[in-house]
Amino acid sequence: MNNLIFTFFKMGFGFNFFLIFIGLPFFALLLLLWGVTKSSVLGKALAGFAVFLVGFIFCTVLIRWATAKKELEKADYYGEYVVNRNYFKGKQADWQYNSFRFKIKENDSIYFYVTNKEQIVKIYKGTISTKNVANSARLILKMEQPTHHLLTTPPTTYRGAWDFYLVFNSPKFGNVFFKKQAWKPL
Repeated sequence: MNNLIFTFFKMGFGFNFFLIFIGLPFFALLLLLWGVTKSSVLGKALAGFAVFLVGFIFCTVLIRWATAKKELEKADYYGEYVVNRNYFKGKQADWQYNSFRFKIKENDSIYFYVTNKEQIVKIYKGTISTKNVANSARLILKMEQPTHHLLTTPPTTYRGAWDFYLVFNSPKFGNVFFKKQAWKPL
């Protein structure tokens, strides 16, 4: 509930402009006119506009809250990751899925696995930390050297409304997309 209330105060310029310079003054004018005239027509208009204004505010806040980018904390990164085959389908994506995955543990360690399907061929170890950027934690890797070519640059975190994914830039493969999910045979 606190996030929903906080979202109300983070609304954009257009919403605030409408509310402060159009919505509330019009409501105050209707209230003043109704108070002076006691007209039932103005009373109904006042009630209708009040319902519209409250509904508009509620719907706007709800939509903004539901579509806002997820704000990540360090704990959100803990878990298992696999190559996201939804971005690029085909044999290459399937091979990458069966060849690379990693796990970030709660003791801030990362284990990057080079695999042959379910069999782990090689493990690259390291540690993670995070840095807050725009109210969201960004992942920082410190890998033991030598490391795998996928891990030579820090991953880019892309946040959606309900989830996130990591993109590693490989000098050999280009961008490789990882999502948080346990590995399962294809």
